[in-house]
Amino acid sequence: MSQHGTAIESPTAALADPRTADNVTYDPSFATLREFAREKETTTEYGSPSYTSEHRSRNADRTENALDAEFGPADYEHVERVVEAAGDREMVCLDRKLGRHPDNTYVCRYYVPKEFSRIALTWANLFEPAPDGAEPDFTTVQVPDADEVAIRVLPEEGFTAVRGTDYTGEAKKSFLRLFMFDAKRQGGLGLHAGTKRVRLETEDGEAGDAETDEESDLETVGQVFLGLSGTGKSTLTAHGLGLDEPEDATMLQDDVCALRPDGTVAGSEGEGLFIKTIGLDREEQPALYEAATHESAVLENVDVDEDGTVDFDSDAHTANARAVVRREHLPSADEEIDLESVDQVFFITRNPAMPPLAKLSPEEAAAAFMLGESVQTSAGDPSSAGEAIRVVGTNPFIIGSEGEEGNRFRDLVADLDVDAYLLNTGTVGDRDVGVDDTVTLLREVSRGRIEWAADPTTGLTVPDAVPGLDVSRFDVGDALDDADEHIADLREERRDYLAEFDDLDEEIRAAVY
Repeated sequence: MSQHGTAIESPTAALADPRTADNVTYDPSFATLREFAREKETTTEYGSPSYTSEHRSRNADRTENALDAEFGPADYEHVERVVEAAGDREMVCLDRKLGRHPDNTYVCRYYVPKEFSRIALTWANLFEPAPDGAEPDFTTVQVPDADEVAIRVLPEEGFTAVRGTDYTGEAKKSFLRLFMFDAKRQGGLGLHAGTKRVRLETEDGEAGDAETDEESDLETVGQVFLGLSGTGKSTLTAHGLGLDEPEDATMLQDDVCALRPDGTVAGSEGEGLFIKTIGLDREEQPALYEAATHESAVLENVDVDEDGTVDFDSDAHTANARAVVRREHLPSADEEIDLESVDQVFFITRNPAMPPLAKLSPEEAAAAFMLGESVQTSAGDPSSAGEAIRVVGTNPFIIGSEGEEGNRFRDLVADLDVDAYLLNTGTVGDRDVGVDDTVTLLREVSRGRIEWAADPTTGLTVPDAVPGLDVSRFDVGDALDDADEHIADLREERRDYLAEFDDLDEEIRAAVY
């Protein structure tokens, strides 16, 4: 028996070389994977493959990692059983590259039984091919038809065992979770966030605080958006902000990145995006819509008729319908995935007691990070979708102390002189914050043309004047019934919540808004 209480000393070392193993099809092409999955496919009207899974969201309550939980023999048995499956069953195995930054690039090795090749096809479209002959930094073995649902993570060994679920998101997040963990070990912080580069013409040739592109005389603003899946992160990172050439706004990353101590933000997914498709609209989200209707897309749990007709408005299978779309077919996506410098960080929330935009101090930003206020989405728990929720960092994949992550975030924001904002994409009281409203706010805050004032109701610093937008209609004191009482109760509740994190700095607790 090993120190883990299992016959396997190291799960990665126990796996045979997939390049020579008789039971493994190593690095098959997309066409081969699609052929392996042909019986499970419905071909859409666009010529793309569509699949339906049994599990349609992550199993967060069945996920444990060996640093935050005391693993016993039963936990290591899950690991041992997936390793045995990888040696006994007919498997496919793919190596892919995660990230491009010199200090945040990893080789990911993924195993899944051949009859579940659709998962490998979907997952592999997200990442770039790994260098020939490279050995894995992270390894995941997924056995969807196991008799029990269990996801067990060995962070120090870079190994994840996924049993009993055929949801593609478990494969994707198994690697991104470890990407974020390593970023923290390097002194940075992994973020469940999208990144964007906005380039703007300067007034009279003078740039503001952000970096200026000397060749084009454009001011570059680097933005990071933190938010739970389904709160508008993809929509906002992909949105062009209504800019005209030579100005532009381009998406670098959609889901996970690493904020580094030098202010660069390392990207993760170099080939595709795993987007939500429910309600995908050609008019409001033209870039995402075009990518999702390209023949290269891979659809999962989208309502597709036998004749191939796609209905993005239907939740016949789940409200967490998804598609992997290729970056090359997304006009808003840049060729680069790393952000050279971060200037602005936005926390996306849907709390109706919050203004559509508020500017935060480093301590308030860390409090917002810890509070992670949003609404539950179908990606996390379909049974409670729409309910208020708090997730530290809006990141359900944190390994290690959450309080220490809040402290680290405060320090990075302060040291890098980053402007932080709260961004409400839901409602203020019963007044809807539309996509156009949010886009106007983002465009004008990028330009630095918002006038700020203290809000007497929330105590936050909020827009007093915004070009092209009447912000007075989003006044919390006017839009929210019994606003003063509601805010006082909310503030007390937030203080009680932050008190649960023993290692969170007192300055952050005191900054709760």
